Amino acid sequence: MENFAAPARPIVDRMVAAAAADPARAVAFQGAPGANSHVAVTEAFPDALALPCFSFEDAIDAVKDGRADCAIIPIENSLHGRVADIHFLLPESGLVITGEHFLAIRHALMATGPREAVRRAMSHPQALGQCRHWLKAHGIAPVAYPDTAGAAAMVAELRDPAIAALAPPGAAAIYGLHLLATDIADADHNTTRFVVLARGGKPAAGDGPWMTTLTFEVRNVPAALYKAMGGFATNGVNMTKLESYQRNGSFAATEFFADVEGKPGDAGLDRALEELGFHSKWVRVLGTYRQARKRG
Repeated sequence: MENFAAPARPIVDRMVAAAAADPARAVAFQGAPGANSHVAVTEAFPDALALPCFSFEDAIDAVKDGRADCAIIPIENSLHGRVADIHFLLPESGLVITGEHFLAIRHALMATGPREAVRRAMSHPQALGQCRHWLKAHGIAPVAYPDTAGAAAMVAELRDPAIAALAPPGAAAIYGLHLLATDIADADHNTTRFVVLARGGKPAAGDGPWMTTLTFEVRNVPAALYKAMGGFATNGVNMTKLESYQRNGSFAATEFFADVEGKPGDAGLDRALEELGFHSKWVRVLGTYRQARKRG
């Protein structure tokens, strides 16, 4: 926890101690107290004990080690797209996606001095990207930091009026900063999708709508992806997300991350997955869970 700025450490210590006393209620998140991921915990799990972790890996390890029942991790943003590295971390974690949560993002500018003095703004690269036009219009240079509220804690520690933080509005009160501007994202629809990761999932039963998340690698032959996707079309399965990414820098084999509507056991999805497996080197289902927001 020494990676957190000094103003955050006493708060983090108290939250870690509370989670350690009742790990069954603990939900791990990446960031300092007051981060958007912390807000997501309070919305998705109102009775939980939020457990702050400095990195995504730390949050995942907290679940794997039994220090938390689950973790809530941002996966994509409506303005800035994929959260970096998360497509590698999810398959490698050994955890199961058991749910999702959508959080409306409302960034605020906060500092120790007046607005006129601000020349730089620290925040997570995602937050900086979501506010890049606003920052440019106001002559403020972006400075990357591992998380939003952590940047607020660092600004409180530095006490330099020229350096502000982009963070959720509540972080200003936590770290004793002046709230200089609110709702400064470049678009009103700014929303982050989070997934819930746990050591094991429960069988999908009851009412949906359901979502299944999977990764796969197609065979390195012509039209492999076209053939692999055909089973979803012919079996009436809606694919809401498909992203490619390279692993190990080979540029020879492309892996894919996909969300499809439905759950294993549905006849159409089972047939589609069977056909996908025939045209792929491997297929891995990361989890099946209820949709927090209906697609389409």
